[in-house]
Amino acid sequence: MTDSPNRGVSRRSFLASTGAVGALALAGCTEGPSSGGSGDGGGSSGDSGSSGLSGEINITGSSTVYPVATAVANRFQQEHSGIDISVSSTGSGGGFSNHFCVGNSDFNNASRPITEEEKQLCSDNDIEYHEVNVATDALTVIVNDENDWVDCMTPEQLRQIWRADGASNWSDVKSEWPDEPISRFGAADTSGTFDYFKEAILGEEANHTSNYEATEQDNLILQGVQSDQYGIGYFGFAYYQGNKSAVKALGIDNGSGCVKPSLETAKAGEYKPLSRPLFTYPRKSALAEEHIAEFARYYVEQSANSSLIADEIGYVPKTEEAMQEELDALNEVIDEAQ
Repeated sequence: MTDSPNRGVSRRSFLASTGAVGALALAGCTEGPSSGGSGDGGGSSGDSGSSGLSGEINITGSSTVYPVATAVANRFQQEHSGIDISVSSTGSGGGFSNHFCVGNSDFNNASRPITEEEKQLCSDNDIEYHEVNVATDALTVIVNDENDWVDCMTPEQLRQIWRADGASNWSDVKSEWPDEPISRFGAADTSGTFDYFKEAILGEEANHTSNYEATEQDNLILQGVQSDQYGIGYFGFAYYQGNKSAVKALGIDNGSGCVKPSLETAKAGEYKPLSRPLFTYPRKSALAEEHIAEFARYYVEQSANSSLIADEIGYVPKTEEAMQEELDALNEVIDEAQ
């Protein structure tokens, strides 16, 4: 690899190239570690590039968490050249059902908690796991840059646009808005972003419309909205953060005035109801292998690295205290596994 996210590559170019593509194999990276090593949060991984650790690690799951996993894996492999890491963007649900809960991956990233059905599938296949909160996201609603009629929406207005049998034209939502069809671009139903948006905006009483362009690839959502004046879409804040000049992010008025998505509003709990936790789930049996246990520790430590999580990727990092609690819990699981 020549473009490491922690070595001179801008957040925009990193997210544009990795935020939604299918898989990134990090095997064979030969660059040395960046100056500063693992930054605010990394300490467990020893001498750069010279450890005795070796082996493979397979990570599946959320496209939203994908940039975090990719950046962490890249840094870890710079310090441990004998480790080959594959990161695949399969969607949270696709990762659980097709890979992790059937024993074919070591970690599954998720942009919402594991569901009861997924828990049962894991149980049916004797897969035990540990939940790790790695960051906080501000799920972002975007419109075309030429959209001059709306800067903020209420959850109810979003519900009208995204529910089955809801609004067809913009004017159906608000009479003074254009009498033009709404073009929708959003996450596929295998995505944790889809699940979270449905729960937060539509609730239990409504179904998500099927009249939209559904994809696991955030860049396709971006391109769809960018090319259509009447387009609207949603994805994780980090992808918007890397493409601010391409589209417009809407604020959300949840009853206390319009609040724009940002790291600050998500951290303060002001961006409601679309702030959400992001997770990774290591498989407990995989943690019996030392190289996987070390990577899991490193992943948790990096969750408090603000230069990586906030500045480079665009999510809210863990506090040092919260990270240490996650690390203590992980170490207990690792002790049991080993």
